[in-house]
Amino acid sequence: MLYYLYEMNHAALAPWRAVADAGLNFWTSPANPMAATQIGRSFAASLEMFERTTRRYGKPPFDIAETIVNDEPVAIEEVVSLKKDFCELLNFRKMRDSQKVPEHKLLIVAPMSGHYATLLRGTVEAMLPHYDVYITDWLDARTVPVMHGSFDLDDYVDYVTEFLRHLGPGASVMAVCQPSVPVLAAVSLMNDAKDTCAPKTMILMGGPIDTRRNPTAVNKLAKDKGVEWFRNNVIMKVPAPHAGMMRDVYPGFLQLGGFMQMNLDRHVDAHRELFWHLVDGDGDSADKHREFYDEYMSVMDLTAEFYLQTVEKVFCNHDLPKGTLTHRNKLVDPSRITQTALMTIEGERDDISGVGQTEAAHDLCSRLAPKKKLHHLQPGVGHYGVFNGSRFRKDIVPRIVEFVNANA
Repeated sequence: MLYYLYEMNHAALAPWRAVADAGLNFWTSPANPMAATQIGRSFAASLEMFERTTRRYGKPPFDIAETIVNDEPVAIEEVVSLKKDFCELLNFRKMRDSQKVPEHKLLIVAPMSGHYATLLRGTVEAMLPHYDVYITDWLDARTVPVMHGSFDLDDYVDYVTEFLRHLGPGASVMAVCQPSVPVLAAVSLMNDAKDTCAPKTMILMGGPIDTRRNPTAVNKLAKDKGVEWFRNNVIMKVPAPHAGMMRDVYPGFLQLGGFMQMNLDRHVDAHRELFWHLVDGDGDSADKHREFYDEYMSVMDLTAEFYLQTVEKVFCNHDLPKGTLTHRNKLVDPSRITQTALMTIEGERDDISGVGQTEAAHDLCSRLAPKKKLHHLQPGVGHYGVFNGSRFRKDIVPRIVEFVNANA
């Protein structure tokens, strides 16, 4: 019912949004002599704040046009390499001489945890100078018709396996946050089966491999509430007219509310600052705010079965570190990994995946040679800084490149 009320509220605000858009055009028009005055900017700022807080934010574009390879600019073409019901495998293809030596392929597995894969735009940009980059572009569950069936944790592992086979032998895989568990499961199963397409290296970044270690507020919430609480309170059916109507999902707007609630004071202050930047005519600061929140406010629905299984198996029961995780009734045993080198990366100030949770993968991969293992703890960064930002580019990327190249 709450999802239907949300849709009704959005529809009811549509006429007011149209009025606000018209007013904003009037108060920002160069033809309006009042537009440059403080009164004019105040009206425009108020109307923009209303528009932004009532907008439904769609999926942002990756918008990566080029990269730099060996100090030379290279154009990038975004190509759908493989299309599945719940995901598109994107390849950021370099448009240059096809006779050059083929690059090492890197599969970046984006988190299916609310935000779109475009949240990793900076990660992709940092990896492009070094590798042929692919990324899992997960689809919004409300856009997938019910006739396409369900999508659960087993399906996630199957998708990762299929994508690695699509890339072929010798590739590497990077899991950012949530997918660390299904990626480790997929690689374990591929090593166990002696699959020739098992990746050469696996990089796990800020992932919840074992949330019993240094549990965060997010981990404690899942453990305290239990899976039935989430089933009864956050799972809803997609309403019409969305293509996925009647599909059980964890709605994006509820996830966004949870994200905002974690740091509500900071978000309120940021929007207050945006208003005064607009009034003062500080366009650069306003643009930075817009850029961040256009991405932050863009959220997607998750399939109920995937979300609930993740809560139960990863955060409540700790199936992987306990050795009880199964994939289609087959036990997942990370100790079977002997060929895929493992690198784990954590942030010192991560308040989503606590220090030690990702490093736990090394204990699970007990038969992997020490020379094929590396752990990096990045000082001074939180969860986002593990895969994006200046310290990621300066300190973490070189370590990744060195490790991948040494094990390719």
